[in-house]
Parts: sequence; structure tokens; C-alpha cells
Amino acid sequence: MIQFNCDGSLSTTTKWTIKNCTSTRCSFEIVLNEKVMTTFSELYIPSRTLAYGVYQLTLTVIMIDSPNLKSSSSVYVRITATGITANLVQLGTSMITRGGQQDLLLDPGTFSVDPDEATFDATKWKYTYYCRIYDLYNLPNLQGILLSIDDSRVDPYNPSCLSNRSGNGTGLIFGNLTSSPNSSLTVLGGSLQLNQMYQFMVYMENRKNSSIQATGYVLVTIEVTHPQLIAVGCVISPMCVPNLEFQLLNPTTQVALFTVCIGTCTNLQSIKWNIYQGSDNSTSSNSTQWILFNNTILYENIWFFGTNTSNFTATDQLFLNNLQISLWRFEVVYTFLSAISTSALNFIINQPPANGSCSINPLSGTIPTLFTIECPNWYDVDGIQDYSLYAWTTDISQRTIIAFSSEYNFQVRLPAGDNETSLLNLVVYVRDLAGSVTQVNISSVNIIAD
Repeated sequence: MIQFNCDGSLSTTTKWTIKNCTSTRCSFEIVLNEKVMTTFSELYIPSRTLAYGVYQLTLTVIMIDSPNLKSSSSVYVRITATGITANLVQLGTSMITRGGQQDLLLDPGTFSVDPDEATFDATKWKYTYYCRIYDLYNLPNLQGILLSIDDSRVDPYNPSCLSNRSGNGTGLIFGNLTSSPNSSLTVLGGSLQLNQMYQFMVYMENRKNSSIQATGYVLVTIEVTHPQLIAVGCVISPMCVPNLEFQLLNPTTQVALFTVCIGTCTNLQSIKWNIYQGSDNSTSSNSTQWILFNNTILYENIWFFGTNTSNFTATDQLFLNNLQISLWRFEVVYTFLSAISTSALNFIINQPPANGSCSINPLSGTIPTLFTIECPNWYDVDGIQDYSLYAWTTDISQRTIIAFSSEYNFQVRLPAGDNETSLLNLVVYVRDLAGSVTQVNISSVNIIAD
């Protein structure tokens, strides 16, 4: 007769270890901050904890009563550099207004952002500035090679931005010439034409690795008055991903913006937000035409909140009810006693993954059954990040995540249904690298409890 002795404990301990890897081996163990918990089955490492490189992450599980019984599994992770955000003005504002006699300061060395560092190191970069008269001309170039703002050569078809230019960049002052050359540019008052809009661009190149680059833009309207500079930014910065002249926006998220008045901002009379829809006019003047969204008052405190304050929110319903619109501008107008200041932040809708499908096989089984999920042919310009499988029985609000994978085909075991039904409803979320999601309903399956 066989007898079982089950007096021993089946409790286990778990421990994560992290080793830095070279091209031949992983031998140097990393000592993490005490706030990183390494004794749970899940491991969370905050950003900026690990330096660039390859790491071996190993989870070891040991039986408490039998320490010789243990098992380990490892995964390898490469930490790479995150692209910087090149900002010419504070907060990456898309459009500002300046007076004709006011100096214009463009300072990417100060206002750019490196997500991998606490502060931006301006000394690591080279800076080249370009400018064009917006709506009328392209960036000055000769045979397709762009002419920088201080280049004395002339493009006969796309004139220089500087109205008083008389050779070699008159009206320009480059800053920080010793520590970080050209990391800022001041366009002196009187150099730009009144009642004209200009687009400035900075091209930044890493000094040690020329393949690492960044580009930033700002539109500047020149007026007769002396307006204050108003910066516009996103309250939650990771939800606004820079994309050249725009911020990338997922249509299923809200836009929450705030403003900062730079300088002396007394005698403020009012604040007003305007919303514009954009249409690409690249075939004619390489610009965007903006049309005022007329229903702002109708949807105030429904879609729009804070239309007369420094903080403004537009809910996702604005975008979900206007899916045909891909370009949006949120403009703030500060009215002072002596001048009006206008600034804006421009957004482009991040289109979700498309052109694919998802299926499951088999369509019935028990709890131990392995089901295969296949989601082939999905495409997104940003790339596909992962596929998440959710399930529910009768109430979709009670759906729970079952599995996720970076591969388009994967296998899962599914839970049994509830007391009312054995039918399990399934949906796959296909997500791109910028966070936009396509939901795909797949066939329901019957799960029979053993």
C-alpha cells in the first residue's frame, strides 16, 4: 500500500537577480536600489534605473523545506536610448506670437527633453537652424539641399526669412558658443516682417553618433504689438508624443493642456480657447489649413472643459465623433489691456493598426485545452507592440485580461464560464508602439469544466 506524507510545506521563495552582459558572458551582478522589490514573482524596474546595455534577468524559485529543490528561468533585455524631443520654445509649443520689435529666442539647448536623463545635456548636440515664410514658400534650398538661416546663399524661389538681411545672417545671435555652440538662437527685433507667419526648424545631431538626430519646429506670427509669450503643454506629457510639427494623439484619450505666461503678465483681461480642424495643403504650399470648430459652445462642459481658464481639457468624444479629422489645433488667446497673445499646440491623430484579422482554434475545449490565437497581417506605421486577449461571459464590463504577447500567434488556456453559461466571449486588442489600439472580436468558445 502506498502512503503519502504531506506534512511538509510546499511554500517557496522567489528571487530575481540581474547581471550585466558583455559580448561573451553575463557575469557582473547588478545591485539595485532597495526600492526595487526582487522577492516577488513579478519584477518592476523604474525608468532610468539601468544604463544602456544587455542584461540577464533570472528568477529563481526555491522550496523552503527542501532548498535543494529549485528552478530558474532567465530572459535577456537590451536597454537602448530613447529619442530626444527637440523643443525650440518652452513645453514644445507649436505656435506663438511675437512683436515686430521684440527679440525672438529659440533655445533647444534649454527646452529640449531627454527622457533618459533628469536634465537635457546641450553639449552633446550640434544645432542647425532653418526658417521659411509659412503658407507662401518652402524652406530655402539649392538643388534639394536646405540652406540654414545663416547661409548667405540665396534660393530665388524661396526667399530668406530675414527682411533686413545683408549677408552672413545679419539679425541673428547664436548663444552658448563655448560650452554648447549654437544651442540657442536669438532673432533680433526688426528682422522679421509684420503680419507674417514664419516656421522655424532646428536640426540636432549627436556629436558622438551622427545617426542619432532630432528635429523640432515652431510657428511664429509677427504682430505690431508687444505680446507676452504663452507656452502651451500637455498635463500628462507621455500622452503627447512629439511627431515632427505635431503631437501624436490616440483618439481614445483625452487632451489635457495647461499654459504658462512667460515674463510680465499683468493686466490680464481674459483667456479663451479655440479648437481648429486641419487639412493638409502640402501639394501647394507645404502647410496646413486650419478651420475653426464651430460647436465649442454647444459642447462646453460636455466635450470641453475650462475654455476660459489656463487649463483646458477636450474629452475623447471630440475625436471619436470626428474620426475623419486627423489634424487638430488647440489655440489659447490671452487678452491683456495693451496686447493679445496667441499660442497653440497642434496634434495629429495616431491611426490604429489596420488590415489584419484574428482567429482562435479550436472553438471548444476544457480548462487544460491549449487554444491557439492567430492575428496575422496587422500593419501600423509605428509598428505593432503587442496583442492582448480579454474574455468575459455575459457582462462585457467584467472582461478580464487572459494573456498578452508580442508575437502575432500564441497559445493560452482559458477559464471556464460561470454557472449560467459555458460560452466565453473573446476580444483581442492590437496595440501599436505609440499606444493606439484596434479591438477585434473573435469567435466565442465553449469551455467545459472538467
